[in-house]
Amino acid sequence: MKRKFWNWIKNETEGTRTLFLTGEISDETWWGDEVTPKIFKDELMSGSGDITLWINSPGGDVFAASQIYNMLMEYSGNVTVKIDSLVASAASVIAMAGTEVLMSPTSLMMIHNPLTVAIGDTEEMQKAIAMLEEVKESIINAYELKTGLRRSKISQLMDAETWLNAKKAVELGFADGILYDKTESNTEPEAMMFSRRAVTNSLLNKLKKPLKGTPYSELEKRLNLLK
Repeated sequence: MKRKFWNWIKNETEGTRTLFLTGEISDETWWGDEVTPKIFKDELMSGSGDITLWINSPGGDVFAASQIYNMLMEYSGNVTVKIDSLVASAASVIAMAGTEVLMSPTSLMMIHNPLTVAIGDTEEMQKAIAMLEEVKESIINAYELKTGLRRSKISQLMDAETWLNAKKAVELGFADGILYDKTESNTEPEAMMFSRRAVTNSLLNKLKKPLKGTPYSELEKRLNLLK
């Protein structure tokens, strides 16, 4: 029996629907728990009215996510996206289709550069690099439409594999609000943003600095002796 970790709930009295989209985004179903464009479209078009879309997904196939994004953008009703835990990678592209995007105060959004696996000679590798660059530009298109940020800024965030908590996502425009937040204004310090590249560079810079007056060249000699 196939498992399906996503389903629709219809509110008959209000004429609205709620969709729970949980799991990896895939172009086809392997185990029965993936979110695929074909099944999604069939269920999306089976009803009408405004939709509340709850997302909890680590991401997956960017082309499948692009199809789902387009379906939601073309949908006639309003789509309120609610992120309850994690919306990462390709799943964040789907979230950008929301008429309104709301994040749980405990949720995270992650954006990064597209990834692939390539096998072949130099020419094949160059083709793969060119393809990834174009895919990145297509993802930036969706982020730019939602956030209004400069493309160069979005590119830098993707390069760094950036993790955003709810407040930072709202601050940058990736989300419109925070669920359950009753405050009308935010007077607290700037929200957290985690960048894997920033942490790595910070660590490397610290390693290059002299430690307690010991020259870096001397430390390097000692490390070589330990080897």
